[in-house]
Amino acid sequence: MSRQSQRHEAAGVTQADELVAATGGEPEPSDPTRSVFDRGVTWCARGAAWLVFIAMGISVFEVIMRYGFGSPTSWVHESVVMLVAVSFALGGPAALAGNQHIRVRVLYDFAGPRLKLWLDRFNDLVTLGFCVAMSYAAFVMFWDASHNPFGEWSLERSGTSWNPPFPALIKGVIMAALIVMSVQALIHSVQSLRAKPTTPADGSR
Repeated sequence: MSRQSQRHEAAGVTQADELVAATGGEPEPSDPTRSVFDRGVTWCARGAAWLVFIAMGISVFEVIMRYGFGSPTSWVHESVVMLVAVSFALGGPAALAGNQHIRVRVLYDFAGPRLKLWLDRFNDLVTLGFCVAMSYAAFVMFWDASHNPFGEWSLERSGTSWNPPFPALIKGVIMAALIVMSVQALIHSVQSLRAKPTTPADGSR
């Protein structure tokens, strides 16, 4: 043990106090992700967040072309809708990975460690069932949008003068996002089923 640590220990200063002082009075937040898969989802979501910036950029381009040069585009509006829709769809896995979804904690905050564990298990299992069911519904929706009545590959299009296949692509992204959320929910369910209730003796508050 160093002399500085000995002096701090004699003065009643712990390493946790030093950490709080070094971070401006705020303890360093713990990692909210629950698995390596969640960390990968979070990393991908940070890149997907730039889709909103791209949508803003081409919206500004449209305003300049329309009102500055009298030459409106035929592709900006649908592209912006597609980019924003994709970012919203990918927000689901990102929120689940970062444990940032909305919760009603009236019962949870007053529950004991054992009841909290069972509530976590119930929540994770319900989330898993919901995500699997929604993944199936999204698969049916995407299949209808990507195949004609004869079962041949034919992407659904917007029907405008530009006529891009964005409707089918957006439905495909929604399906992919829900499948990712199903995998996340499965991992979370396994983790909660294997977990044991924590007590103050284990270091929890």
